[in-house]
Amino acid sequence: MTSTPLRFRPLLKQTIWGGRRLGEMLHKPIGDADDYAESWEIVDHGEDQSVVTNGELAGQSLGELFANRRQWLMGNDWVEANPDAKTFPLLLKFLDCNRVLSVQVHPDDAYGATMQPPDLGKTEAWVILHSEPDSVIYSGLKAGVDRESLREMMLAGETDRALHSYHPEVGDCVFIPAGTVHALGGGLVVAEIQQSSNTTFRLFDWNRVDASGKSRPLHIESSLEVSDYERGPVDPIRKPIHSGTETLVECDKFVLRRVHDTDQTIGGDDRCHLLTVISGEATLSNQDGPMKLATGESVLLPAACGAIPLQAGDATVLWMSPPTSI
Repeated sequence: MTSTPLRFRPLLKQTIWGGRRLGEMLHKPIGDADDYAESWEIVDHGEDQSVVTNGELAGQSLGELFANRRQWLMGNDWVEANPDAKTFPLLLKFLDCNRVLSVQVHPDDAYGATMQPPDLGKTEAWVILHSEPDSVIYSGLKAGVDRESLREMMLAGETDRALHSYHPEVGDCVFIPAGTVHALGGGLVVAEIQQSSNTTFRLFDWNRVDASGKSRPLHIESSLEVSDYERGPVDPIRKPIHSGTETLVECDKFVLRRVHDTDQTIGGDDRCHLLTVISGEATLSNQDGPMKLATGESVLLPAACGAIPLQAGDATVLWMSPPTSI
């Protein structure tokens, strides 16, 4: 069985709030349209499947690998700790937020399990790759906002009054646990690591309507039920980018690290690892020779790969994995 890091074909998603920066900044194969919103880099979620493009496993989906080669992919400890897992647990994507996204919230695992069909909850984290001078992030509710006051603002079409907001800077990391009300503003490009879930409840869509005068549906009761009223405002994790490896987020769903201008050994710990280059060019030295990774490229290192040296040079690489303790 190969122990080479796996490359995948990105899945491109077009929506009303997308743009063209996925191609311009991250070299994704977009077409002529101006609404490319997301590039799903590594995913196993229903019909949305990453397909391997290199090596002897080329043509196989991540879902097939998870079903048929789970121990090789995830490692012994993870498999033993998650005997009922149905999918690869993480989803890596890039987003081009050319326009403000709807205000939304995601449920936790317990609530997701009650849905039809069942889904995971969605805890996520963003790293800001581009921010315009007037860009805004909305994350968390203002202090004092409870369920009833949020309901009143939602019904009045004034949900934005409940939201904590700030101007993000390139390099910021924003941690959004399940239950955190949030929205990405216009003019942002972000990398996102999340649980493998696509369950979203929309609280507010900025009173927008389409060409026919129709607005997108809101999920008022579901949103109120899953929102976290104790968390309050969520501010960015703002750390200067310096040479070395630093942990940005460590939670019970994933670990997110940033590697910049340094050499780092990846793997060798009986778990899988995801890498994506957000600037510059990096190199992995695997058994088949050097694997160069340009800006916007992502790879998955199965647990069976063992330890592989990463030379980041002047590049910045996001390094993600399942939690270190299971």
